[in-house]
Amino acid sequence: MSCANKSRREFLGTTAVATASLAVAPGVMLIDMAHGRAPEEAASSSVRWGMLVDTNKCDSGCTDCVTACNTENGLSGDTSETGSQWIRKVELKDMRTGKATSLPMMCQHCAEPPCVDVCPTGASFKRADGIVLVDKHICIGCRYCVMACPYKARSFIHEALADQNPDVPRGKGVVESCTMCVHRVDKGQTTACAEACTKAGHDAILFGDLNDANSEISKRVSTFATKQVRADLGLNTGVRYQGI
Repeated sequence: MSCANKSRREFLGTTAVATASLAVAPGVMLIDMAHGRAPEEAASSSVRWGMLVDTNKCDSGCTDCVTACNTENGLSGDTSETGSQWIRKVELKDMRTGKATSLPMMCQHCAEPPCVDVCPTGASFKRADGIVLVDKHICIGCRYCVMACPYKARSFIHEALADQNPDVPRGKGVVESCTMCVHRVDKGQTTACAEACTKAGHDAILFGDLNDANSEISKRVSTFATKQVRADLGLNTGVRYQGI
């Protein structure tokens, strides 16, 4: 048995436990079952989900968004090279002015995602509403997408997992990254990181529909100067930053 097949079987075994109370119909992807959206309710291209990070409000010592992400998605918080970090705090310094900036870095949910382009099985895919995901059923763990991501936002699961969140099935031998809390978004909720940031009174992370001219995120993007990290790559990211 190849390593890829072995890893895939281990993943399927893990998810089978996590979803034991669910009747999995043939042809239904696990990710669809996980977020509770009915299979016939396809994501709409009229929406483009995104996030705006105001770095002026992001404290370098604050990791509330990271903690919330770990809790929501059942991550251990391991920050070693083999740990899964769906959000990590990054410190930037302007060498000309000395200004230091702290910001959360996660999957940027690109409109032109290089991770999707290099995936040999189609496991990396982008929904019509702009959320980039991994179909863990067909991910073979080749990690081409990990190498292709310019934001180093993807992780490979090296070890068997326990105590998972049933809404966020994970498994050894596959690649994962920020899902923009798709299981919450499909229920009409905001992301865990944005919710935690707001609850703490920082208001540095705003989630919403970039296509809706009346949404708060759309108004702020059109009013204030915002940037895409590595805009030179032309990926048209769904995560924008203010203050950098």
